[in-house]
This record gives sequence, C-alpha cells and structure tokens, in this order.
Amino acid sequence: MTHTTSPVVLTAGHTSLVLDLDGPGLPRVLHWGARVGAAVEGLAPGTSLLPSQHDKWMGRPALSGHRDGALPHLRLTVGAPPAVVHDPAGGGSVTVDAMDDAAGVDVRSELHLSPEGMLRMRHTVCNTGRGVWTADEILCLLPVPDAAREVLDTTGHWAREKHPQRLAFARSTVAHESRRGRTGFGSPPFYVAGTPGFGFRHGEVWGVHVAWSGNHQHLAQRLPDAEGVLGGGELLTPGEVRLEPGQTYRTPWVHFAYSPRGLDGLSEASHAWLRARPQHPRTARPFTLNVWEAVYFDHDLARLTALADRAAEIGVERYVLDDGWFLGRRDDTAGLGDWIVDPDVWPEGLHPLVEHVRGMGMEFGLWFEPEMINPRSKLAEEHPDWFLAAPGRLPDPSRHQLVLDIARPEAYTHILERMDALIAEYALTYIKWDHNRDLHEAVHNGAGGVRAQTLAAYRLIDELKRRHPGLEIESCSSGGSRADLGVLERTDRVWTSDNTDPIERQTIQRWAGLLLPPELTGAHVSAPVNHQTGRATGLRMRTVTALLAHAGIEWDITTCAPEELAELTAFIGAYKRLRATIHSGVTVRADHPDPAANLYGVVARDASHAIYAYAQLTTSDGTGPARLRLPGLDPSAAYEVRLVPEIPAPTWRGAEWRPAITATGGDLAAMGLTAPVLRPGDAYALEVTRA
Repeated sequence: MTHTTSPVVLTAGHTSLVLDLDGPGLPRVLHWGARVGAAVEGLAPGTSLLPSQHDKWMGRPALSGHRDGALPHLRLTVGAPPAVVHDPAGGGSVTVDAMDDAAGVDVRSELHLSPEGMLRMRHTVCNTGRGVWTADEILCLLPVPDAAREVLDTTGHWAREKHPQRLAFARSTVAHESRRGRTGFGSPPFYVAGTPGFGFRHGEVWGVHVAWSGNHQHLAQRLPDAEGVLGGGELLTPGEVRLEPGQTYRTPWVHFAYSPRGLDGLSEASHAWLRARPQHPRTARPFTLNVWEAVYFDHDLARLTALADRAAEIGVERYVLDDGWFLGRRDDTAGLGDWIVDPDVWPEGLHPLVEHVRGMGMEFGLWFEPEMINPRSKLAEEHPDWFLAAPGRLPDPSRHQLVLDIARPEAYTHILERMDALIAEYALTYIKWDHNRDLHEAVHNGAGGVRAQTLAAYRLIDELKRRHPGLEIESCSSGGSRADLGVLERTDRVWTSDNTDPIERQTIQRWAGLLLPPELTGAHVSAPVNHQTGRATGLRMRTVTALLAHAGIEWDITTCAPEELAELTAFIGAYKRLRATIHSGVTVRADHPDPAANLYGVVARDASHAIYAYAQLTTSDGTGPARLRLPGLDPSAAYEVRLVPEIPAPTWRGAEWRPAITATGGDLAAMGLTAPVLRPGDAYALEVTRA
C-alpha cells in the first residue's frame, strides 16, 4: 500500500480511472472511461468524489443528511493521504478517509478497479458527533463526458422483464427508481449513458449497476455549468437510517463499467468479473427439470415419480420440486410460513420421491418462499405481530400473502431453523428461493423496514450456505424481479422470468444477459402452448432459446410424443456437449439490421469455437433475409460453419437448410452468409469451429 498526493491512474483493459489527490478537500475524479497514459497533468478540474454544494455542485448531492435539521451541508476534508494499491494484474484500489468535525461525520470512500475492468465504489458514513445523525441519501457518482447524449434504461412488469427504452441525456436529470422493496421487473441490468446511436457492437458507453436487492436508484444528471454524472445507490425512506453516536451506515457496492465498443463490452467486463469470484459456479451447470408447469399444486407421488423416470430417460441431471409440498398448500392462498412437509399429501415425508430421484442419478432440489407469509397459516395465527408492517396497519395482501419481518430476531430464527432442518433432513444440494410480492408500507421497529429486511435476507442466505457447504440457491422473485449483483454475491442462478414463452424470453434474456453470464440465467423449455401467453411455438424455437443459458425443462414431459422426446434428448445432449463453451465464453450480440430477429452467440475465450443462435420473432419488413454477420471471431482465422447437429434443420425453399461454409472470421463478420427466411416463432443454432 502506498500513500500519494499526485494524480493516480488506475488502468485495466479498456478503462482508466484518474484521481487528483492534491489539496485538503476530497479527491477529484479527472477521468473515468477510455484508457489513458500515465502522464495526466493538465487535465480538466474534474468532479469531486462526493459532489456537494460546498464544491459548487448544484445537482443531486452525493451525500445528504442532517442532525435534527442542522448542518445539512457537509464540508469534508481529507485527513491522512489516501491509500493507493496498484494491482500487477491491472487496476487497483483507492481508499479515502474524510471528515467534517463540526458536523460530526466521517466518511470512508472505497474504489476498486478489477483486472476485468469493473470499477466498484462504496461509502461508509460514521456518526462521530453527539446525538442522532440521519442519512437522507448517499450516492456513488462518477463523471461522464458531453459525448454521452443518450441514456438506455429498461422497463417491465411481471412476465415482461427488462425491456429497453432510450432517453435523451441533455441538461437534465434522468433517473430510474425502485421503491418495491426488491430489485424490480424493470430494473436496468446496467443503466447506460452513451454516444448517440450506440449499439451492442459500436459506440462508447458508460454503465452503472447498484448491487442491492431493496429500494434503489440509478441516475444520469447534466447541469448547464458542470459535466454530467452517472451513478446510483440505495433509496432510503424517511428516517430509515438514523445513526446513534459511533454507528455507521455502509452503502451497497455500486458497479461501473466502460466500453469503447458498445454494450457487449460492458457484458464482457461484468461476466469476466463475476466468473473471477471465488464462489462462482465452476462445475458443469446441470440440465434441470422444474415440475411447476408440469403439476402445479397437484402433488402426487406416482405422478411425480413417473415424471422423474421420464426426465432421467432423456438426460435431465437435476429435478426440482416446486411450490405445493408444505402444510396446507393446496393453492396459493394458504401455507406460506409453515415449512413442514404436509403429512396429508406426503405421509412418509418427501423421502420416497427424493430417494427415487437420486436413484435415477439426478440431484434433488426444493422450492421455498422464506420471506413471505399467508394470513391463512399456523405461523400467522401464532404470531400475528410478525408481519412487516406498522402495528395495527397491515397493508393489503398481494397474492394472498404478506411479508414476514425476518429482521425481527424471533422470525429470523424460526425460518432459519425450519429451512436448516429440511435441508439437512433431505440432504438438499439446491433450493429455489422465491419472493413473490412487493414490500408495501414496509415498517420494522417503527421505521422504514426495507433496508433491514434486505440485510436480513442476505444474512439468512449466508447462514444457510455456511451451515451447508455446496448448497446452490436460485434467486427467483416472481421471475426476474431480484436479479442484481447484491443477491448474486450469495446465490448461484437467477430465474430470469416466470414467462417461459420463447418469443418473450428472447428479449428478456437478451437484456438480462447485459449483466449476467449465461451460466447464471435459467431458461427452460416449456409446453407447445405456453402457460403464460397461450401462444403456440415449435420445439426448435423453444430449445434454441434455452440453449445459450443454464438450460432446463418446465413441462409435463410424460405427455410428450416419441418424436418430441427424441428431439428433447438430442437437445439435452447438445447442451451438455456445448456448455463448456457457453458457460465460459464471451457473449456477443449482433447489431442485426432486421429488428424482427435476434442474432447472438457465445465465442470461446481463445476464439476457437462459437455457438450462435438466430431467432425470428415477427415477420420482417422485407421478403429476403438479412445476411448473417457473425461477430466476435478471430478475423484472420479460418472457420467451418455448420448447424448444431443435434437440433433439427430449418427448411428453406422446400428443403432442409444445412450450411457447410469455410471462411475467415473477418469475412464472416463483414460479409456474413445467406440465411433462410423463417416463419415467425422459428429459430436455429450454428456451431462455428476453427478449421
């Protein structure tokens, strides 16, 4: 560790961060973005690390709070010189300690630039004065240049997560807020500012992601008299953080990434950073069958064992029993909170099914919704004061359920011990952790309760993992409403959406993948007529959509015709053969000229192998096909292009289309290849191998 007062340059990959550490005030961020050299003298004045009115910043202050209304504007000065660490692999860290003695507030700011180019920032605030200091808002903000003139946000709702929308980034404030007590269906994977017209493969982009599963915000702000900033943080409700003397508040990590070549560069940094974590899944991601859309609440041992038999026959590796196994849970109106196997349905417990599944060579997983409670449950009858609500002011139920206040020690201990006992009894290696409603009017101990609830959920997950090493947890929240880097610090998969319609999933998975690599995004093959939308799609479309993810099935496969089973068996074989590349390679998405179709893929890190998928979503505006230009390959290497052989070929002009092409990566990116015209709702997968 070194201490310095000269400008500090941290560089990793395409990204540099330049900090001016001179002066008694907070460091100034001279640059965040494109890689620069070491000689940075004479750069513009920059933006304070915590911009405030004391710095002549008249925008959203990075830190605001008060002591019973007094001293609302802090004047932070640096004590000891900031600590700087340069990582030989690239990047490094800077830690800055600052204080306002008159206001009685100390702040520690931490910045870490990873070798993969992911920049993380957080602030820790300590009350060093007398009396209570109330935090209103503490944000992590970084400057972005005038060239960033567009903001990419996402919107969404249940079964339609993460749909993109573009906004102008002028002299204004553009913000995305979630007050739902969870990440939210529309929460952006990255909130992005970029040069006009940026795409997946072109344009400069600056992205931010708040790694927090509760209320949060992202914002981009540009004033007439200052450069723009991009950032975010936790969204605190009034009085939610009141620090007694000596107490601290630490913000969530806020992740920043820069790319000089479009959105795919943000994905490459994020995916590489996630994969470098010690806890990241490194074993083959098992092909999964979840029984929800096969049986719903109709739990019958004979039916479920028959489903397990069929699953094992076609190559399934993990079998997950979803909602409906616990006390009184015959529908969604009762039972949440009573985590006891229902003896009326399961007189011998789950042991007969678990033993049968494992006897067929598959893992066994189980569904929970630990943070929720049905008013119709024994737990609610015995502990009516355990709801996350103000006394005597219960919010209206949603989905026939309320929220269990797991920040309350007794409630936390009850849920922990029940889950711990079940995980131990059945030696579970996998659980699906659901969270099916927003946190309306959340109150804990008389104050806003979202932060305490979120931290309690994190503690609960962490403790279960500590007690059960190797346990994998899938984060589900009405589908993809809790998909963030906070929960993914401690979970191993995201259920991307409750909507398994492949047409809808194409968009949902495309944008979820901006942040998350394929091995963390669950995608299942569902029934021919979709449960959520009622749309009929062919099996090839459904399997291709699930291929470049953590694949599985959500379908009663005991009803399948022999030819469907044969196609599923072949698809599972393809997934197993290709998953080493899919789950370690670089995600690429073509800026395909036809908005009615998606063209995307995964390229091995050494560019020796790639898998691409093409999906026709609707009819095209032209009668001829747009050429397939395949991004991400080595321009000078020769490649053979074939269909993935295990997936049936599409037909074109009355015959199967089976390309057999050898060309350089440069030619495949520049010229591409002629492709068939597909009907809406059809797809195919290409395998590209270095010759």
